[in-house]
Amino acid sequence: MVWGSMIAWYLFLAGASAGAFLTSAFVEAKYPDSVKMRVAGRIIAPIFLGIGLLMLMLDAEAGLHNPLRFFYLVMNPGSVMTLGVYCICVFMPVSVVAALLEVLRRPVPKGLTWVGIVSAFCVAAYTGFLLGVVKAYPLWNNAILPVLFVVSALSAGLAATSLVGLVTDRERFEHMWLIKKSHVILSAIEMVVLVTMLVIVSSGSAEGAASVASLVSGQYAPMFWGGLVLLGLVAPFAIEGYPVFITRKVETSTTSMVVSVIGEGGVLVGGFMLRLLVILAALPVVYL
Repeated sequence: MVWGSMIAWYLFLAGASAGAFLTSAFVEAKYPDSVKMRVAGRIIAPIFLGIGLLMLMLDAEAGLHNPLRFFYLVMNPGSVMTLGVYCICVFMPVSVVAALLEVLRRPVPKGLTWVGIVSAFCVAAYTGFLLGVVKAYPLWNNAILPVLFVVSALSAGLAATSLVGLVTDRERFEHMWLIKKSHVILSAIEMVVLVTMLVIVSSGSAEGAASVASLVSGQYAPMFWGGLVLLGLVAPFAIEGYPVFITRKVETSTTSMVVSVIGEGGVLVGGFMLRLLVILAALPVVYL
């Protein structure tokens, strides 16, 4: 099995799509006056998922040459991949309808929002379970990976939506303390879950230990420490955490805005790097 950057993009965009929809639902509940940010989340969701599905189809060359493979995929309910397709088949039309209603300035029914929330969580979790069913790869086949991908999806979706809020409605966004605190908390949780997974995987088998070693001290170490840990986790944690928990005041300068944009962008880069590294560093167990 050879998976590369296209699959990593699909996993990232599907997760961020779910996170964006969940962010919009949270904004609607807690900050009903923040219309621009709510609309942004609902528009981002179907766009990200649509691009991700396109990349998945382009990567699945065998499926394009033999379309019946896609048909067989939806006819196997015992497969995690099939269950994921079912979740996407619910989430995609729901997110599209919600986005269209927002564009048309029509209210989104509460029932539709709740269906979207449930299916969004399922899609975010599915991106982790999709890799987890491959038992030969210890870095994939562990109970922590789906949790890590869900937390990362929430963080990436929140970052994408927050970027729009920063640019289009900064004054209102700077007073959304629950959003900012959620960002810091998600970054902290993601760091803890990531460390936990690496410890468990490295202690489980020689192949798992080799996969972790390639991340922390091997060929993928620069990407891991620079792209994922520093840019994707530590920097956003510090950037968002300082004004929320240290100074506890609203920042309005241009410099603070640029720094915030870098932080949100870092989360998105880190979200993609996480999935890419998990795919690239995975080594199969060799049975003799």
